[in-house]
Amino acid sequence: MTQGSSSHYQVLRIPVTATEKDIKVAYRKAARTAHPDHGGDPATFRRVTLAYETLIDARRRADYDRSYGSGTSAASRIPPEDEGAHFDAPAAGSRASAHVRRPNTPRSTAADAPVYVPSFEELAADGEVPLIPPSTARQQVHGMPRRRGIFGAEARIQRELRTVQLLSRQVLPGIPAARLINGLQSPADNSHIDHVLLSGYRMAIIGSMLLPPGAYAWDGRTLNHGGRSVAPPQLAHVVRRMQDIFPELNVTGWTVVHSTDGNLHEPVIDRPGRRRGGEDALETVQVVNAAGLARGLKQFLGSGPAPNTVLVPVLARLLRGMH
Repeated sequence: MTQGSSSHYQVLRIPVTATEKDIKVAYRKAARTAHPDHGGDPATFRRVTLAYETLIDARRRADYDRSYGSGTSAASRIPPEDEGAHFDAPAAGSRASAHVRRPNTPRSTAADAPVYVPSFEELAADGEVPLIPPSTARQQVHGMPRRRGIFGAEARIQRELRTVQLLSRQVLPGIPAARLINGLQSPADNSHIDHVLLSGYRMAIIGSMLLPPGAYAWDGRTLNHGGRSVAPPQLAHVVRRMQDIFPELNVTGWTVVHSTDGNLHEPVIDRPGRRRGGEDALETVQVVNAAGLARGLKQFLGSGPAPNTVLVPVLARLLRGMH
């Protein structure tokens, strides 16, 4: 493990659920090995000490967790020799690379059984402690919408529940490795992220709206209908921040507009003067109805490299950012 790129939990070799006692025991063990007086490396000892000082303090640990840690996890990091590769490619030499779709093998692996990287069997053989239990990693849905704020809480919960139900019925069954995490803290500001959908080396940040049926013109900034303009949730800055935090992933943003009558194909989102596959493809955040979200996410996640891969360190970091 390249400790310079590891999370504090990985440095101390403890799960993200570690108790204060677990942290103290792990620190004493790691410090004995890394201390310069015992022949250890001073830089490693400093990382061990920083990890301990951060995680043993409840407030600092919460801040660290909600920032999703620092650095890229070693298990999913692209090695220096592959720095020129697109971030949508899996780490060279990883088991996931064996599942990448090749030009002469058009079959998608999205529907295949999940492959966990690193595998829990390998961790056990090496005497390593997994960041999260296998039972947690196998769950497809983590967390549920929670009441927050004073105004509009019930409406917010209802539309977020619609999104959870939509993804659980329309997307997750076809991509067993996909993991839906609800109710995260935004690392970009003090706001919340409604949903994150992770599969292989791709991540979708999802926000939601609820509007009456009808045709809405999307001009890239607002939805316009009958002389009324409605601005969708601001996700672009969150997408950019999450892309910075997880450079090994392809991060995109999606706003789903649910219809008040429950019709998945309503409201209709028109894009006057915007070419399909042209400017739309370059947008940071896609604005779609429920049917469009299900269709778009299945294509986005399923066409990525190794879509049947569950990156355990990435999933663990996301779970730490939940409320």
